[in-house]
Amino acid sequence: MWQIFEHRNIQRRVRKTPREILKRYEKWKDIIEVSGPAGLRQIRGFNDEALRGDWKGHRSSRLGDQFRVTYRVEKEKLFVMVIDLTAHDYRRK
Repeated sequence: MWQIFEHRNIQRRVRKTPREILKRYEKWKDIIEVSGPAGLRQIRGFNDEALRGDWKGHRSSRLGDQFRVTYRVEKEKLFVMVIDLTAHDYRRK
């Protein structure tokens, strides 16, 4: 079993997030607890992927067309730290 720890800012973001996305986030947490990131990669809808650049070492999963959950897996521990739950910004900076 994997343990999920949420950053303290997640609770504020959850209040502003649509209900459908929250349901998918709860399902995402259920999958992570049972089978970890490997279980997410087997489900195409989550589009779980490693991030690059400033976010190297983190992963991202799709919760909807616009929303993403960003998380980090600690090596050699069954531990997942959820960093952010945000609406994805597609604009180039």
